[in-house]
Amino acid sequence: MNWLEVFGWIGSILVVWSLMQARLLRFRWMNFAGSVIATVYNTWVGIWPFAVMNGAIAIIDAYWISRLYREAHDAATFEVLEVGPTDPYLARLLTLHRDGIAATHPGFDSSLVDDPRGRSAWLVLRGDETVGVVVVWDDGTGTAVVELDWVSERYRDFTPGEFVHRDSGIFAAKGFSRIVVEDAEPNLYAYLRRVGFEPVVGSDQRRWEREVAVAA
Repeated sequence: MNWLEVFGWIGSILVVWSLMQARLLRFRWMNFAGSVIATVYNTWVGIWPFAVMNGAIAIIDAYWISRLYREAHDAATFEVLEVGPTDPYLARLLTLHRDGIAATHPGFDSSLVDDPRGRSAWLVLRGDETVGVVVVWDDGTGTAVVELDWVSERYRDFTPGEFVHRDSGIFAAKGFSRIVVEDAEPNLYAYLRRVGFEPVVGSDQRRWEREVAVAA
């Protein structure tokens, strides 16, 4: 097998592997890379129908990748909807994604939302799809403790929870003056900084907090 055949096989493997990806952005990037390689390979060997087909797929992937990045932080694309902590849809969502939630938030107990006292919950929607859930608990001192900031696997490469944290009015309206994240995992540090949190001195970056701006 010469280098050209190896090159072609790499493209084919990437295309097939991309179809096994649950994450939307990862799927698009792998499919794009595989299609570009397949386009080059088929052009080189003169198989024009496959060259044109893969070229078209690469263009389509490029369009969607650009759109996904453009909409990632666009408030017009994502909607925040408050729900009661005992809302049946929320309960169903937490049950359906229990394993995924446990993997990213091992300390979260979904049964906590059965007790609505002091708890608030928001869904992050993209069209008719729920892509994120944020649940906080009122500790009684004006502080909202984040119990869950979960993202569906399809949008795991994005951070839709930012749309909850971005609107200080959401928290100010409930009387919160501060939001706290306990035992933050290292992979969350960049996200927490982006939405306004800072590590608490002496907490070894495990505890993060941010002040809530008073709504005008």
